[in-house]
Amino acid sequence: MTETKLFLLPGDGIGPEIMAEVEAIIAFLNAKGLTNFVTDRGLVGGCAYDAHGAAISEADMQKALAADAVLFGAVGGPKWDSVPYEVRPEAGLLRLRKDLGLFANLRPAICYPALADASSLKADLVEGLDILIVRELTGGVYFGEPKEIVTLENGQKRAVDTQLYTTSEIERIARVAFDLARTRNSRVASAEKRNVMKSGVLWNQVVTRIGKDEFADVKLEHVLADNCAMQLVRRPKQYDVIVTDNLFGDILSDVAAMLTGSLGMLPSASLGAPDAATGKRKALYEPVHGSAPDIAGTGAANPIAMIASFGMALRYSFGLVDLATKLDQAIAGVLGKGLRTKDIAKAGEATITTKEMGAAILAEFKTLVG
Repeated sequence: MTETKLFLLPGDGIGPEIMAEVEAIIAFLNAKGLTNFVTDRGLVGGCAYDAHGAAISEADMQKALAADAVLFGAVGGPKWDSVPYEVRPEAGLLRLRKDLGLFANLRPAICYPALADASSLKADLVEGLDILIVRELTGGVYFGEPKEIVTLENGQKRAVDTQLYTTSEIERIARVAFDLARTRNSRVASAEKRNVMKSGVLWNQVVTRIGKDEFADVKLEHVLADNCAMQLVRRPKQYDVIVTDNLFGDILSDVAAMLTGSLGMLPSASLGAPDAATGKRKALYEPVHGSAPDIAGTGAANPIAMIASFGMALRYSFGLVDLATKLDQAIAGVLGKGLRTKDIAKAGEATITTKEMGAAILAEFKTLVG
């Protein structure tokens, strides 16, 4: 079996704890002969700053570029609040996205039946929820120039962030969304702010053209991003695939995340363009949640989002759809048995630790794999 390189970047806070549970699944798959993953570890975020004075070292960046996929934990924490902006922990993730060309971020928001009551919304609004948010990841206001804080002649300071998109950037993310919609319910909602932003006008025009010319079989609707946020809370199951820009995607995906009961439940995938020779995409997989330094080392972290992110890697990077499906089923099975980490437990309900949840999912997965 061909070797497959996985580069692990656990990061800060709870990152190393949740990554350990994925490593146990990788070890099982390799021992079973179902995969031949070769793993390597690196530093990213605050721990990389402590070791190298940068949010990711050049050596680890090269390892990420050479890997078949990158698994990323979480970065940041109060310890690094005062470090220079250019080397803040989050800069490591931004560089990975930029240098790997990861322009398409896929964030599913799935409400497992057993967790419908854990959502902040009524169970009937979220039970069976299955939304996929496709977020443009390498353009927009996070990367546009100028990006600066300057002192004016009158002594006041002025901060500038630039929202910038080109036709080709919008075209490629739109095609990803339409392609994925074809594998689901063939519905795309495009979210922007065309009423007040010129970038929103262009986004609307380009997505409309791509939908009409190339994906006439997919139903397209346009929604203002602020209204989309409201609709996600009002009636979330009206959506199938939502495609949006970097800033609005960041916000809307976190709104959708909380519909499921906990940020600790949601995975994500960030994909690049297919290689012209091999057809393979650079890819990074990470949980939506942050580093949660307040619970690091306590055993309270929920590893499900990290495990599900690995499941997305099996599906999108390695074509191991059956294993990915069984891993999703294992997560659902464990939740169906009433096992809960603290973040998804009701008041007074018994909870289990990070390691116990990881072990339970692995045991269920082993049963399904056979």
